[in-house]
Amino acid sequence: MELRRGSALIYGLLLGVWLLVAGWQVEEHLRFREEARVALVDQAKDISTTLGIVLRSQRRFGGLVSKERLEDSLSELVNQETNELKAIALLNEAGEVVASTGGGIDFSNFSTAASGPPEIWGAETVTLFNPVDLGTNLTRDIEGSIVLSHQEFTNRFGMPRPPPERPPESPTNTPPALGQANPPPSPNNERRPEGPPRFGRPRWMSDEEYQTMLQKKGVHSFAIVMAVEPLHAAVGRDFWLRCIIGGLAAISVLGMGMAWRNVSKTSELQIRLVRASELNSHLKEMNLAAAGLAHETRNPLNIIRGMAQMISKSDAPADLREKSRAIVDETDKVTAQLNEFINYSRPREVRRGKIALNAVVTEVVRALNYDIDEKKIRVESKVEPFLIEADEQLLRQALFNLLLNSIQAVGENGQIQFAAHKNGSEAAFEIRDDGPGVPPENRREIFKPYFTTHQKGTGLGLAVVQQIVLAHGWEIQCLANEPKGAVFRISHLKPAN
Repeated sequence: MELRRGSALIYGLLLGVWLLVAGWQVEEHLRFREEARVALVDQAKDISTTLGIVLRSQRRFGGLVSKERLEDSLSELVNQETNELKAIALLNEAGEVVASTGGGIDFSNFSTAASGPPEIWGAETVTLFNPVDLGTNLTRDIEGSIVLSHQEFTNRFGMPRPPPERPPESPTNTPPALGQANPPPSPNNERRPEGPPRFGRPRWMSDEEYQTMLQKKGVHSFAIVMAVEPLHAAVGRDFWLRCIIGGLAAISVLGMGMAWRNVSKTSELQIRLVRASELNSHLKEMNLAAAGLAHETRNPLNIIRGMAQMISKSDAPADLREKSRAIVDETDKVTAQLNEFINYSRPREVRRGKIALNAVVTEVVRALNYDIDEKKIRVESKVEPFLIEADEQLLRQALFNLLLNSIQAVGENGQIQFAAHKNGSEAAFEIRDDGPGVPPENRREIFKPYFTTHQKGTGLGLAVVQQIVLAHGWEIQCLANEPKGAVFRISHLKPAN
């Protein structure tokens, strides 16, 4: 119970470690994804800086910018960047596009630039509106630009005019702010410190015309469309990397769990072996005690048998002599069972030697010759003359029990056959009979103690055979003999050199 409780604690600890690693990888993946999004926005900010430079370089006639030249420059900007930059659009105060570049991009939804979120994420692209701070010079430069097409330049001014000379900056001639005809004077007649001055109304335009043009053609904000496929690819690679780390952690935890399981099973097996050893020692003691009891019981039985024989041979009445003979018969049965039990409980100490197998078979057949002749059994030996390593006394006893079992199984004029052959480094021995055979469900049971199918059998003969076979490291099997009968095969015998 304590071992199982400790195993549950270990498994819970391993599971907690894996959950900790998995949670850490999830957190790292979310952090990486956020950093990738921030990096994409930072890249858009860098592009914004470049866009401001393009606007300043394209200005002509004060704050007026040629749409064709501006879009050509923006196209060059898109083409010079990586595939992540898809399109750029300049928007007026109402969110309408006044200049754009980048094919296949729908700019109709950019009207939300003024009031909507600064970022719009889609399946394939992300649109960023003014990815720079509103107080920078770049934003002031954008708000001071009016984009006109070549035709609008021609219609309004006939021919493009050179830009006017900029008067020196002073508290009295500071350019007006965007949308103001007369800019407010700086306090204390000091020069404005923030960056380059804004472009004001051109001298050849009226204030009403300038305000109308500023609302329709003036650049109020801009949008940058970036591809998110590289972002998704990087996030996907990081996701699979985290999955691999989590999988390796799971494999490690699983391996440690299996290792602990094997350790716990080994500990349980060791405990069982210790208990089995204690039980085996107890059984050995009980076996010795039973063998001693059986041995001591034979002496009174011999005395009882002797007295019964004396009565059967005396001048006692006939019925008394008949009962005394029955006592002798029953005493012989009990004595035979006790002898078999003592023989079965005896320890099998194998003393190996080089034994001629065919000679042992001949001696066993000679010992049981009376029983063979009584039932007119034909015994045939096909044992090759070779030596094996075995204990001669134990081998003789095993063959004796097998032959006696076959003699009891066959009827009159039956047939018993011995066979043995070598197969490389091993040999096998068989004894066949043409008796009734052994049913398949009993072919393993017949080697158990006290299992017998004969009325006069003790059920220990084949159990003793199996003891001897296992003590030698051999194997015994009961098989069917064709067309009838049984075969007892002893395999894995080791031939002697």
